[in-house]
Amino acid sequence: MTDVGSAVGPNSNGRRALTVEQRRAEILDATRRVVLARGFGHTRIADVATELGVSTGLIHYHFASKDALLAETLRVSAADDIRRLEESVAGEGDPVERLDRVLQEYLPSAERDQSWVLWIDAWGDALRNERLRAISEELDTAWARVLEQVIREGVRVGRLRTPDPAASAWRLACVMDGLGVQLTLHTATMTHAAMLAHVRDIASGELHFDRSLLPA
Repeated sequence: MTDVGSAVGPNSNGRRALTVEQRRAEILDATRRVVLARGFGHTRIADVATELGVSTGLIHYHFASKDALLAETLRVSAADDIRRLEESVAGEGDPVERLDRVLQEYLPSAERDQSWVLWIDAWGDALRNERLRAISEELDTAWARVLEQVIREGVRVGRLRTPDPAASAWRLACVMDGLGVQLTLHTATMTHAAMLAHVRDIASGELHFDRSLLPA
């Protein structure tokens, strides 16, 4: 399936055209930029077309509806987030250090972290959009699953202690969600350093490891 924006070979301007996959990726990147600026609820197909400098027809050629486009944008962003999280804990290492890498990867990296801006906006729209709700739930479950795996390994080797690794993972995930929202939305009352210190304090109490093993 090809069109003027996705055929392989030079186009009428003498530039090499994009494949279908490349064009879809370009549209999704543009949609993410528009959503970050306007929000899911106020993003239109026309806005994405303007961002790319193409017709709305080209967007509709690749995505049947606005809902389909927004859902795929969120799904791709979720997949990227999970990939980075899994990479952060890949390989061997001290369980407490691996846990800390998960905590840092989960939390916003700075004020107005773009991934968190996207997800906070998606959470609001997910109340009324079944597609976004399902993707949001899928991401939350995947985050907690990776965290649980790290906790279970720490318990297995005796470096962490909890009777229920799954419950501990969800409790920590919920705490990080709350603190992450505070940093992203309320920069006057929360700093990145304070957020990370709070999470490390809570994690050490939840999993019974020496807090001094991690930075203050």
